[in-house]
Amino acid sequence: MASAYHEVKSVGDLANEPQGYKEAICKIVISHTVNELYGAQVFDEPAIKLAPTPYAKWLSCRIAMEEYHHHVRFKSLADELGIPAEATDPEFKRPLSIFGFPLKTWPEFCVIKMLADLAEVLQVEDLLHCSFVPLRNIGRITMPEEKFHAQFGKDFCGELCKTDSGRSEVQQAIDDYAQYLPSFFGAAGSKNNETYRHFGLKERTNEQMRQDFLNRAQAVVESLGLRLSLVEGAQA
Repeated sequence: MASAYHEVKSVGDLANEPQGYKEAICKIVISHTVNELYGAQVFDEPAIKLAPTPYAKWLSCRIAMEEYHHHVRFKSLADELGIPAEATDPEFKRPLSIFGFPLKTWPEFCVIKMLADLAEVLQVEDLLHCSFVPLRNIGRITMPEEKFHAQFGKDFCGELCKTDSGRSEVQQAIDDYAQYLPSFFGAAGSKNNETYRHFGLKERTNEQMRQDFLNRAQAVVESLGLRLSLVEGAQA
């Protein structure tokens, strides 16, 4: 259960909060800033070339644009918080392991959007209720775009599944990518997560979020007549 921590309306108001509160916010902001940028670089921008039709390329361009904009939003807050530039640079700060998948095909990208962006939807859900209003505001603006990305993935996977070869490619992509997904939510018993919940920055434990994701992901995949087998991995 998240704490009933009071609302903190601005970066300026952090001067009146415990140092641990600002440190926790900075960790969250750094993670989002780094991973939004890296994901756009390794998945979304390359997918434009992989997209098979002008319509698919157009939507892929939109997704890449929005993912880069997510980075810009979080980077702006990082700058306001005084976070050093190198702390938000994937060259110096290791991105999440979910981005380590070697994207090569259009079906793989569609699966990544269907599942990885569903995972991101869950992360943004907690931001919508967090005690730090600037983060809450970013979450509110970002959520419709993340939902669109996940729906894009499901819709295009559905189109591919209309042929036997396409269905086989989507299933193979799901099987290949599945191992990357559970670790996205971090380790069980995480001290960082405990701190986030203490300060009202997150509502759920990593375990709760992971199980919620597995339930939703299973439902999405099975709605396409496909299967999802996940084995929990190491911390991202």
